[in-house]
Amino acid sequence: QRLVIEKFPTRSVGQGESLPKVCAVIPARNEAELLPTTLRSLLAQDYPGCLTVIVVDDQSTDQTATIAQALAQESKQSSQRFQLEVLSGQELPPGWTGKLWALEQGIRYGQQQTPAPDYFLFTDADIEHDPANLRQLLTKAEIEHLDLVSLMVLLRCQDFWERLLIPAFVFFFQKLYPFAWVNNPTKSTAAAAGGCILIRHQALNRIGGIEVVRQALIDDCALAQAVKSSNQSRSSSGSLSGLGGIWLGLSQSTRSLRPYPSLASIWNMIARTAFTQLEYSPWLLVGTVMAMTLIYLVAPIGLILSVLTGHWLNAIASFVTWLLMALGYLPTLRLYQCSPLLGFCLPGIGLLYTLMTIDSAWRHWQGRGGAWKGRVYSVEG
Repeated sequence: QRLVIEKFPTRSVGQGESLPKVCAVIPARNEAELLPTTLRSLLAQDYPGCLTVIVVDDQSTDQTATIAQALAQESKQSSQRFQLEVLSGQELPPGWTGKLWALEQGIRYGQQQTPAPDYFLFTDADIEHDPANLRQLLTKAEIEHLDLVSLMVLLRCQDFWERLLIPAFVFFFQKLYPFAWVNNPTKSTAAAAGGCILIRHQALNRIGGIEVVRQALIDDCALAQAVKSSNQSRSSSGSLSGLGGIWLGLSQSTRSLRPYPSLASIWNMIARTAFTQLEYSPWLLVGTVMAMTLIYLVAPIGLILSVLTGHWLNAIASFVTWLLMALGYLPTLRLYQCSPLLGFCLPGIGLLYTLMTIDSAWRHWQGRGGAWKGRVYSVEG
């Protein structure tokens, strides 16, 4: 499997031209532990242009707002070039998810700036940005005329369960959304990673704002789909040439600090939206279970049965299939600096992810789907 790692143009944005103005919006709900590190990483960007950072406290019950205000005051008292603003999030209205409502409030505030920002950077409160991240994202967007550039950041992979299951999350995501298809303007496949999305202000306005995906639990992919679809529609009508596309890649330097130290924490993360990804379809669920069984479980089960019954040709074929499966997983394991032997655990990992998907459907049917940070979102389907 070929990984789409971040590859940015060597030319820096803004050479001989005015630099785009950027507004970063960070929705934060109960993120007091991580904010001091992640906010400082944004304020330490080496981007020579104008950057405003807006933290929207989404009615946190911890010290998120207090810490964000303290960091804002600290940035004003220091020689920090970038401006940090903290907004107190309003009550969640019907028909919105909490994260998107927080983003909407940050966008509205950013649009009041004079001049208005050329780009919005949507990033999560657990993301520690590499100092060059914003400059490189902007360079790619400007030089390649892209409307949306997104990075799947390096997820935390330290504890046992993280090392076993987190690389597989990235691996399976790329199976659902092949990055080469996402980045191909002629294909309908669209995806983004919500932890780090840079979007042109014009493109956001063109699709009708973040409001068009206000109920989406998988909001990042819904946003990417809206942007790509709008570009394809304009292209087919011949209304514009040189349209901006979307791009999604993997980061090796910008990372998430959010820990997933237990099986339960990873299980809940997957089960929250897995059935949403299947469009709440029982038939797609059955198809997914059958496909996961066929792809990941048949080979090891066949190997065991063939050895027990003395069918050695079948045993060899099953082992070769298992080996090829492990080799296909190897690039992702290398990205996360995990042992290549974990590739042989892929059947067991696939089984766990299948069970998580089934549990996601069960939660949805019980009215518990989409639970996140004390909120349960009602979805139709």
